[in-house]
Amino acid sequence: MKNIAVNKGKKPKSLSQFMDNETVAGYVFALPFIVGFLFLMAAPMALSFYYSFTEFDMLSTPTWVGLDNYVRMMNDRRFTGSVRVTFRFVFLSVPVRLVFGLMLAYVLTRKAAGVHFYRSVYYLPTLIGGSIAVALVWGQLFQRQGVVNVLFNAVGLEGVNWFGNPNTALYPLILMSVWQFGSSMLIFAAGLKDIPETYYEAAEIDGANKWHVFFRITLPCLSPIILYNLVMQTIAAFMTFTQAFIITGGGPANATNFLALYIYNHAFNWFNMGYASAMSWVLLMMVAVSTAIILKTSKKWTFYANE
Repeated sequence: MKNIAVNKGKKPKSLSQFMDNETVAGYVFALPFIVGFLFLMAAPMALSFYYSFTEFDMLSTPTWVGLDNYVRMMNDRRFTGSVRVTFRFVFLSVPVRLVFGLMLAYVLTRKAAGVHFYRSVYYLPTLIGGSIAVALVWGQLFQRQGVVNVLFNAVGLEGVNWFGNPNTALYPLILMSVWQFGSSMLIFAAGLKDIPETYYEAAEIDGANKWHVFFRITLPCLSPIILYNLVMQTIAAFMTFTQAFIITGGGPANATNFLALYIYNHAFNWFNMGYASAMSWVLLMMVAVSTAIILKTSKKWTFYANE
């Protein structure tokens, strides 16, 4: 009886108090991300935006110069050249990378022995592809006496001076990017498995051949996955840095001088942090505009099951 009396005497927590406790707990668990975002992303971005309007060599106090850094880009031939090289790399590498990823995903989702093993093997380049060691090895493969030219000579073809000719220096870097198609391949494979089998059964009953099935069923049903991979791979291509930094250093004749590499050189080799910050914001705008164009045009070719 005493226990009942005591329990009756206690007032239960109000709903607002309970919600407040839940809210506090949520903020506690989210605190590492919030702190990381503020100090590792938001604050550096704010400082970079401020530095883009200054002349700053990281050794002295920044000097406000207004829009001078942005005006300077218009007359900087190396900057405009790096923008052209970056766009060329994006336009050539991203479609080929997606096509390879999709075709291999299509093959590796068929019922066959050893599919899981081959899927893992093809994903390995993505795990190690961005490392400095792999970039060094890739550079050796395309040297004048490298494995690629040795194979060319073996079949009677003349070796190519890949990194000594501005017209060919970009292609090994594109091939290295295409070689790292594992992540998009796995995403495509997951999307292919989500397509209902009833679609294929109905097409078989109607007498559709494999090409009709692929272009009229598989690709439309896979279009949201294609859109996702296209956006993510485009963003990654714009930020390409390691390959050119390690293998070519931006040469020859700035043929592989990606914008990310040019920003790095101005910031940490030539100590023009203000100018580098301005170019970083231009790169961000390039990525944002390209992504917006892709998303805007995707309404014409992306199919959703609930539509």
